Amino acid sequence: MGYMNTEKKWVFPLVISSLLCVFLLANSFNMGLVSSLRTLFNHTNVYFEAKVNQAPPPSALPSIPKFAYLVSGSRGDLDKLWRTLHTLYHPWNYYVLHLDLESPPKERQELSSRVENDPVFSKVGNVYVITKANMVTYRGPTMVSNTLHACAILLKQRKDWDWFINLSASDYPLVTQDDLMYTFSNISRKLNFIEHTSNLGWKTHGRGMPLIIDPGLYQKNKSDIFWVAPGRTLPTAFRLFTGSAWMILSRQFVEYCIWGWDNLPRTLLMYYSNFVSSPEGYFQTVICNSPEFKPTVVNHDMHYISWDFPPKQHPHTLSINDTAKMIDSGVPFARKFKKDSRVLNKIDRELLGRRNGSFTPGGWCKGKPRCAKVGNPTILKPGRGAQRLQQLMNKLLTAKVLISNADTKSEDSDDQSGSSRGLVLLTTIPLLYNEAQICRL
Repeated sequence: MGYMNTEKKWVFPLVISSLLCVFLLANSFNMGLVSSLRTLFNHTNVYFEAKVNQAPPPSALPSIPKFAYLVSGSRGDLDKLWRTLHTLYHPWNYYVLHLDLESPPKERQELSSRVENDPVFSKVGNVYVITKANMVTYRGPTMVSNTLHACAILLKQRKDWDWFINLSASDYPLVTQDDLMYTFSNISRKLNFIEHTSNLGWKTHGRGMPLIIDPGLYQKNKSDIFWVAPGRTLPTAFRLFTGSAWMILSRQFVEYCIWGWDNLPRTLLMYYSNFVSSPEGYFQTVICNSPEFKPTVVNHDMHYISWDFPPKQHPHTLSINDTAKMIDSGVPFARKFKKDSRVLNKIDRELLGRRNGSFTPGGWCKGKPRCAKVGNPTILKPGRGAQRLQQLMNKLLTAKVLISNADTKSEDSDDQSGSSRGLVLLTTIPLLYNEAQICRL
């Protein structure tokens, strides 16, 4: 009995001690767990920050590419712009419209009203009007600024487009959007169509060395640029390129120009703010001085333009006599045209199949009158325009492959030159470029 009493005396302290030990061990485990979680969280943050600048993993792209357009105009261009928009319209694409500050407020308000009241535009919601107009002087940097503004709007509003195309109210398409989308669905979406050369010729002294001021950057009233002294020497930190102000840019390159993660686009934007006709040099110089994007350049602006010669300053106004040359060129766009010119009616009738001021028909068109309703926007009905454009694309890209192979003395040159491999050439062309063949003289 004494032994039993003694044992019972020790039971209670033993239980209390055991509970205390369990509590201390659990508390230590929780503290260690919290510390481990904190360490893991911090490491995860570091890992995430290290990955911020890396490209996201590739995702499946829709087979039908999307185009994002800027269509711009000035005083008196409202009706021209409205007509051009209808020829370009497709519910799969996006459109930014801009009438500059020189146009009367009534014209800009009328443009906004037309877009809002159009039943197709209001239903689809893919047409945007820049209501806060910019001043644009076409020989100064304000045109570049306006283009970048439209790019920023498109990147903010939508992120699923593939190419950016800048046009004016004096431009007009020579193929349908179904033709364009069908042809571009067969090529790499990294390609940029920019006419360029580093052989500036007279522009070396006429544009590369003078300093200009564009009052459009800081005044509401339009006035011409003016020259200031002294001039400047040619840059040594980068090489100057020049070319056409009209282009088709990949979304990746547009993002690079807007974000400027290695500062080259910003540096060149400041440089070209004092450059004559900067729209003909800014994008060319950016892409040709960028190791990442140089391999994506195709030296063509996808326009038919009849220049005076010399010195290629102002394009001729196209007429009905230029129709055959425009068609034979195979390009998707032409400029410049007068308002309601007879040649536009001929293009509508013979190339676009457009009637009575309606939309250019395509696979998406439903209802009566034609295209009054929106059907499936991914149904394409390419026509002869797609054939002409495909032939041009094959020539452009096949030539790049042949030149690249010749310069690198590739043993596979014969394999890559056959016309029967046109589709392979189109889809693999970015892998076959080398730096000796891009942004050439």
